[in-house]
Amino acid sequence: MSKQNQNQLKKSSAYSPVEVENRLYKRWLEMGTFAGDIESKKQPYSIVIPPPNVTDILHLGHALNNTIQDILIRRHRMQGYETIWFPGADHAGIATQVKVEKQVAEEGTTRREMGREKFLQRTSDWAYSNKDKILNQLKKIGCSCDWNRTRFTLDEGLSQAVVTVFKHLYEKGWIYKGHRIVNWCPSCQTSLSDDEVEHKESDSYLWYIKYKLKGSDEFLTVATTRPETMLGDTALAVSTKDTRYKKYIGKTVILPILEREIPIVADSYVDPEFGTGVVKVTPAHDPNDFEIGRRHDLEEINILNTDGSLNENAGKFKGLDRYEGRKQLLEELEKKGLLEKTEKYKLSAGACYRCHTVIEPYLSDQWFVKMNELAQPAIEAVKTGKVKFHPDYWSKTYLHWMENIRDWCISRQLWWGHRIPIWYAEDGSMFVSADRPTADECPGYDPETLVQDEDVLDTWFSSWLWPFSIMGWPDKTPEMEKFFPTKVLVTGPDIIFLWVARMVMASYEFMREAPFSDVYIHGIVRDANGIKMSKSLGNGIDPLEIINKYGTDALRMSLVLATPDGQDPWISKNTFEMGRNFINKLHQVSRFVTMRLDGRPAVIDRVDENDLVIFDRWILSRLERTIETVDKEFNEFHLSNAAKILYGFVWNDYCSWYIELIKPDVQGEPIREGSLNVATYVLWKIISLLHPFVPFITEHISLNLKGLDETSKTTILSYPWPTADGHFRNDELEHDLNQIQTVVTAVRSVRAELNVPPGRKSDLYVRVDNKAFSDLLQNHIEYFRSLVRVENLYTGVDIKKPPVAASTIISGAEIFVPLEGLIDIEVEKIRLKKELDKLSIQLEKISKKLANTDFLANAPEDVVEREKNKKSDYQQRIEKLNTNLEQILGW
Repeated sequence: MSKQNQNQLKKSSAYSPVEVENRLYKRWLEMGTFAGDIESKKQPYSIVIPPPNVTDILHLGHALNNTIQDILIRRHRMQGYETIWFPGADHAGIATQVKVEKQVAEEGTTRREMGREKFLQRTSDWAYSNKDKILNQLKKIGCSCDWNRTRFTLDEGLSQAVVTVFKHLYEKGWIYKGHRIVNWCPSCQTSLSDDEVEHKESDSYLWYIKYKLKGSDEFLTVATTRPETMLGDTALAVSTKDTRYKKYIGKTVILPILEREIPIVADSYVDPEFGTGVVKVTPAHDPNDFEIGRRHDLEEINILNTDGSLNENAGKFKGLDRYEGRKQLLEELEKKGLLEKTEKYKLSAGACYRCHTVIEPYLSDQWFVKMNELAQPAIEAVKTGKVKFHPDYWSKTYLHWMENIRDWCISRQLWWGHRIPIWYAEDGSMFVSADRPTADECPGYDPETLVQDEDVLDTWFSSWLWPFSIMGWPDKTPEMEKFFPTKVLVTGPDIIFLWVARMVMASYEFMREAPFSDVYIHGIVRDANGIKMSKSLGNGIDPLEIINKYGTDALRMSLVLATPDGQDPWISKNTFEMGRNFINKLHQVSRFVTMRLDGRPAVIDRVDENDLVIFDRWILSRLERTIETVDKEFNEFHLSNAAKILYGFVWNDYCSWYIELIKPDVQGEPIREGSLNVATYVLWKIISLLHPFVPFITEHISLNLKGLDETSKTTILSYPWPTADGHFRNDELEHDLNQIQTVVTAVRSVRAELNVPPGRKSDLYVRVDNKAFSDLLQNHIEYFRSLVRVENLYTGVDIKKPPVAASTIISGAEIFVPLEGLIDIEVEKIRLKKELDKLSIQLEKISKKLANTDFLANAPEDVVEREKNKKSDYQQRIEKLNTNLEQILGW
């Protein structure tokens, strides 16, 4: 190590993560560290990024998702694979168009006034600019993507893939145009697939409306949650098995307000238990009614405009917003005595996944993909284990959806996106082509007279091709040959249907194999109260703010530690202090070791086995066990568990025990050379194991250990991932040292609880169950002297408790710490009593609160749970204080 580096290291007692991280990431990019080599003979390992939408800004969900991917990629690089992580972004059809339309509206115009070409240019400029922003933000969290291979779902190559797929499925008869009920968003004014609709339960009503039988004074009453749609009713229906209404089948009723005559039909779909057992049938505004209408040849009357307002078929209510129309309709029904009653009702209403507007079932001409045959190979892939979900229970969710799959509505009434490659002739003939068809492609027609479909394809129609289109398909590219299929997909549970399942289907249809072998499903990030973080609720945490405060490594480590495998993490800003503290600990211990190397490059690949003491052998055994366990957790996709194991090994075994044990008794004396070599060797293994989780601090430490500065072309990523061969494993030694640690921990706890000054020495008495335990403790008395300030150690099966001593029990032994002369007994009595009185008051207050039935009934569950935890904590602390006080009062 140069003198300059040594001096810098001595000064850098505090670690400045942001400054170091920015420099190191730039260095990695300049070195081409993340680039995949298609000529390499190494075994390939590839991942495709779930492309963030161009409308996105970095949020904690992105940070978690991409941290997990980066962990997997970095580990496999170190394991010797030829790795590549393909980055990119999604054009996000609806979301992007809505953003830009709002902008142009603020300028006093609309997209239609601008015209398609100008609007698309404006949207393209905005999207490409924003795409760069989100991808640069991903770089801030350390993503080791091959950025030279960045793709966008509207790139020319990916657009070619979309047209190729559309044409293939169209010619196969699996893409068709249908006049069917779709999910319609009145705000975005486009259709949505079933999987783009979010269902949420809310408080609503059932309105009971009376329909008069023609030529009679009788009425049939119908219960409905959407009374305004009665304006489009073309029948009433009863169950074929409901004897109450058998006599009315075939008769007609008069539709209230509009006075239109409609029939009464019998249909097996009707549930006799719902409402009155009579239902209204509105084929143009309900998917089930649509099917009833087809079975009974009913008229289909659309009463809505595309913006959700009522049209001319709604009569006097024409032009009203759907909810205002509902209000006025109900008022008129009540005036006419046709509103029998209103009941409260829990309603599950669908909403647009983008703008959260309540959707309308809407009858229109749309393009669909037949999914049944596409689904079969994708179902088989999961059933046979060719595609595995982690955690496995998500495979049941996937299979349930796939086995009940419905045709996919792929057309969207937008301008931004892949325009549907269908061209129409005046007689209705259709031709598939990305650009205007040539004369050869439309024989018998003048190409100049053809008109292209106005709509665009669902965003997911390009995204489902992502694992192979990103590599250049339909062309045969070197990337395809080397890196397809990919190895793992990392995503959240909310897009298993929208994206994961569709990618598997597309890959089997066009590549004849699965796009990846494993699907890692992580949890959805929630706030400290368990509520999903969202921009609209204002409960999100900006990752860039955390990075600027604590650094990227702290963000990454905190997220992984806080995300139990397969579960949703509950995150607050305080969560990231855990990662910050760990990074600081790692920095301090590395500085401790590196400074004692005194400028010598570290020996990282071996230790002198002839120069090892017991604690050297112990830490080497613990290291081997840690490597084995971490690899097992990685292989089972338990990344959070792997991080927790490493955290515990570093913080407890290495820092709190081993480093403390090898420190010399006299300050300023050098560490024993053999132990310093072991400390250095183990530290290198630690930073290698931790690198995928915290890449910056580990790279920084690696350069310091090797005596290199940042101009060096060396990176920790070029060194091998640690492996365990069992050479240093010693289970008996670990057991013995665990017993010593247990005694030390117990003594530390007693001294701390009784406020013993840290520097004060004392004797230690240990009554043991067997002689072997006694011998073990006596053989290592020097460790008790250095770790818990023990002057004399007395052990044996017949040891008596000293007169004035605190005691505690561990497995196999009872420990006595003589306190005479260590503390002022009277002062300690007063301190303990004060603390006990204070906690007793707090316990009484919280007990009254939890006994209050109003509080329990009205407070949120998480608040009640938090108060219960407080009560439990107070009780435990009081119990400890009472134990300590009883010991003192007995002297």
